[in-house]
Amino acid sequence: MNFIDYSTILIVNDIETTLSELLPNYPAHSTRIIKNEEKEEFLLLQATLAIKEAYIATSEKKYIFLCGTTFRKEAQNSLLKILEEPPKNVIFIIITNSKSSLLPTIYSRLAYKNLKKSILKKESILDLNKLDLKDIYNFLKENQKISKSEAKEIVETILIKVNKQKIKLSHKELDFFSKSIKLIELNSRPINVITTLLLSIANQKNKH
Repeated sequence: MNFIDYSTILIVNDIETTLSELLPNYPAHSTRIIKNEEKEEFLLLQATLAIKEAYIATSEKKYIFLCGTTFRKEAQNSLLKILEEPPKNVIFIIITNSKSSLLPTIYSRLAYKNLKKSILKKESILDLNKLDLKDIYNFLKENQKISKSEAKEIVETILIKVNKQKIKLSHKELDFFSKSIKLIELNSRPINVITTLLLSIANQKNKH
């Protein structure tokens, strides 16, 4: 990925991958990464840190990366003024997964690049027709540290497999797929959501 020398918003598939590609192009002593280390949402605390960092005077360009799958509204509002009128030599680069995670007032202030690549969804490796507790346990063990974006992709691949294997689910059970995505986006633990989804499929299969 090329060096970016102006304040901009990057919409990407994976934030960490993008950082790993970008950072070698930037001087380490004048580059700052600000993100929530506990979860993927950029909060007011991170916005406050970004503002403080921006006002530390520098004689050369300083690059401040603001990273988050989602950005809390109050965090964005606190950044509005400094994004519109940044201190001398300060360049902000916002990295997120979706344009919808940003307020229009933020989005309109910076240049924008959509670097998202279309990902062809694959079906799940699980054989849902033969799904049992052992399969579920092993699958969850392998995926216990998945990110929000990975968890949403797993939900989608399971739904593809449900359709391919012609597994009959009620409207309520099918509706849980969309609810699962919403729960993940609302910061429910991804592994808990996947657990509930797989158990519901296994229970439904055992009824037949």
